[in-house]
Amino acid sequence: MNEQILEKAAKSFGTELSDLKYVGGFQNFVYEYTKLGNPYILRITYSSHRSADQVNGELEWVLYLDQHGVSVSKPILSCSGSYVEIVNLEGSYFVIASFEKAPGSKIFYPECMNNDTLSEMCGEITGRIHELSRRYVPSRQKFKRHEWTENSYLKNIKRFIPSDQERVIEQYEQLVSEIHLLKKEHTYGLIHGDINVGNFHVDDQKLTLFDFDECQYSWYEEDIAVQLFYIVYVVLNDSIPEREEQARRFLEYFLKGYQRHTVMSEVSLCNLSLFLRLREFIVYIGMHRSFDFSQLNDWTSTYLKESRDRLEQGVSIVEDFL
Repeated sequence: MNEQILEKAAKSFGTELSDLKYVGGFQNFVYEYTKLGNPYILRITYSSHRSADQVNGELEWVLYLDQHGVSVSKPILSCSGSYVEIVNLEGSYFVIASFEKAPGSKIFYPECMNNDTLSEMCGEITGRIHELSRRYVPSRQKFKRHEWTENSYLKNIKRFIPSDQERVIEQYEQLVSEIHLLKKEHTYGLIHGDINVGNFHVDDQKLTLFDFDECQYSWYEEDIAVQLFYIVYVVLNDSIPEREEQARRFLEYFLKGYQRHTVMSEVSLCNLSLFLRLREFIVYIGMHRSFDFSQLNDWTSTYLKESRDRLEQGVSIVEDFL
């Protein structure tokens, strides 16, 4: 990333380099800017992470949801009338997209925990997305998003997890085999893939969802398990009963919202534990990819130890949640 790339990206959506404010991003470069008094998000994605077709597939899905009444952060057209712009680099390129900034603000920990209204709102928007997913068909085959097995962390588990953790790898391969046995009828489709408190804003009792970069084809249970995981994972093993209570309370209110739009069977509820384990694998791999293990604080060190124990034993972060 350099100023020349940033300048081209900014101008493609009618703003200037000096107007960009870096706001973060784990796998993308994300900036905020204001145009005609309105706030927008500019996202720059390297082609090794997502191709232009993959990003087009994401944006087409978001527009479909918006057109059917789901509160999402909408992509906007560039100066040339396209949702996706390309900045070429030697042998590769950057994919540029811009979005309306979601109104409101994030609800962080601990406010998001045991927040019954928020849990019900999460269920409401997730249920609407899953119901619409059953009818969604991409306009072109090349825009179809990837399957869950193509998740970059899962594909690179042997690259990032130390070779002496054979038991972790074995349990991962066994889990994938179990998931492949699940029936897909009515419970499989395009999902958000990463709904958590960092990816939505709340404004006057309205939740607006954004960052569909991880949208993929998977079981709908995965979309729910991701939310459940992030509600309870901040509690370490010294308080397992508290974790279980949080999980039960979250699901109680989540399902009130979710089942206004679609049904969740007892079988699907039981399958949540599989996808809780899958999410923990993704987080565990991501931590090994990105963290400096010589600089870990006490909480992170404890979490990693507990996480490895769970993964090796084949148990989810919360067991008694039904």
